[in-house]
Amino acid sequence: MPTLPPERAPRSEHASHENRRVAESFGSDAERYDRARPSYPQALVDRIVATVPGRDVLDVGCGTGIVARQFDATGCRVLGVDVDARMADLARRRGLDVEVAAFEAWDPAGRTFDAVVSGQTWHWLDPVAAAAKAAQALRPRGLLAVFWNAGQPSREVAEAFAEVYGRAMPDSLAARQWSVPAVDGYAALCAKAADGIRQTDGLADPEEWRFDWERTYTRDEWLDQLPTQGAFTRLPQAKLEEVLAGIGAAIDAAGGSFTMHYATKTVAATRTDTT
Repeated sequence: MPTLPPERAPRSEHASHENRRVAESFGSDAERYDRARPSYPQALVDRIVATVPGRDVLDVGCGTGIVARQFDATGCRVLGVDVDARMADLARRRGLDVEVAAFEAWDPAGRTFDAVVSGQTWHWLDPVAAAAKAAQALRPRGLLAVFWNAGQPSREVAEAFAEVYGRAMPDSLAARQWSVPAVDGYAALCAKAADGIRQTDGLADPEEWRFDWERTYTRDEWLDQLPTQGAFTRLPQAKLEEVLAGIGAAIDAAGGSFTMHYATKTVAATRTDTT
């Protein structure tokens, strides 16, 4: 599961600050993030491209450009916005045009786009302010689409991972993440995004899409990705090494690899035509 969803309690000022700190921690190893994080199903990209009136795309929380490169490959012109200059620098080295800013405070400077997309990021933003900014940046009939990869391994692998987290990080979200199906946890993020859209003038009622796919990870591939997840980016090195050793042993016991079943949950809303 690429990013752990935050707690479901109402967001306080302290929680908002903590969420922003976690969001800004991903750039601590931008190269690893770019190398190890999964992309998104091509069916999602194709549906967005087929829905929008043109090819200008704004990628919110673009990170190192994983989403942006998928849209670029379809012939879209992509501008990225990200709060982390380290991530933005790597994205630029990969050929992406990026502006560094918190999206809620970003100035579109009169520019508009056919699609505003955001992969694995929207939960770090204020859902109402971000939806309003997206509406401002969208052309009539343009599309806001925010999405997350919800990953679920087999029951046996999930239980083995949970045992490691429960032992090494007993009070963490990681220790509790497999208590319900991952897709259920991400449903809360979709609901919050949809609520923010409904409170925004200029956006139609949101739709929810789902795309199912899977990927098999070797032991080394999963251990490469694990430190990029939000629960681990600020973990003390000794504790991280303990977790990696335990998870590595669990994957070895499963035969050296495992299959992650993903559901890419998407909330999409069209900019109403005001012309």
